[in-house]
Amino acid sequence: MKTFLGGWSLAGLLILFNILANGETGFDEIGMLNDFNGTNANVLMVGLTLVQADAAKGAVCLDGSVPGYHLYRGYGSGANNWIIQLQGGAWCTSIKDCQNRKHSGYGSSTLMEKELAFTGILSNKAAENPDFYNWNKVKVRYCDGASFGGDSENKAAQLQFRGKRIFLAVMEDLMAKGMRQAKQALLNGCSAGGLAAILRCDDFNDLFPPTTKVKCMSDAGFFLDAVDVSGGHSIRRMYSGVVNTQGLQNTLPRTCTSHISPSLCFFPQYIINQVKTPLFILNSGVDAWQIGNSLAPPSADPSGSWHNCSFSFRCTPSQKKFLEGKNDR
Repeated sequence: MKTFLGGWSLAGLLILFNILANGETGFDEIGMLNDFNGTNANVLMVGLTLVQADAAKGAVCLDGSVPGYHLYRGYGSGANNWIIQLQGGAWCTSIKDCQNRKHSGYGSSTLMEKELAFTGILSNKAAENPDFYNWNKVKVRYCDGASFGGDSENKAAQLQFRGKRIFLAVMEDLMAKGMRQAKQALLNGCSAGGLAAILRCDDFNDLFPPTTKVKCMSDAGFFLDAVDVSGGHSIRRMYSGVVNTQGLQNTLPRTCTSHISPSLCFFPQYIINQVKTPLFILNSGVDAWQIGNSLAPPSADPSGSWHNCSFSFRCTPSQKKFLEGKNDR
């Protein structure tokens, strides 16, 4: 990982298949990865900071509550280095879906856990996290439902779609707390947060002077615009719902939306060549979320013949061949 942070001079892309990593399968972290409850007494628990001033800037969660983040201060050789992790947790794809979501910690800061466990790349233990253990570490809570991508509202439904404003406002708060002096800064995220790390990568880089070494990493966030087992595009319908509900056509890269459907511009494969900041992408070739929701969702597999492959990796030879073909593309 030191090579990753220190050695890249040009924007790059590396997809590592079959690597087991934090969030390897792409399952969104609801109830799982993000909300590990810290039952291990040795796990670092970090308190929630709410950014009250952000409400005046319109940087608010789905329900209009202020956003939040968890900050653990770095020390020693890591005192001037920062890692920012964007929380994941799926998307809301319709007004009704977003209205339901705002009654959870993924749509309202009033319902967020007051502490989160910092593990993996956020761990403070040198043995577990030798490259980043003493860095300033931040987890930004996800409460907009569109991978920190929107900037609109639906007054009739009493919904705020302000993910992009949340990102920028939280970054401004962190800059005032010392991130402005960062020597190295890494933006990362897992699953829906990994997609957000791609969408906001250049925005993150623009915060810093040229002397700061800035890079981004997306973990299990490279969601593919793939043909499913029925020959359809199931995940396109999902992403179309997100884009249309939150008006993302106004915030996604215009270099993409000017020549293809805005819904396609929510897929990393259509926008990564426009990211100027060095970008590292980690994704498993057997991502269970993508198998079960993109390649073989129930709507494309009414007989259930893919169920065992999707959820327990008990795949037939023909199914394995299908998946291997997807990896080879």
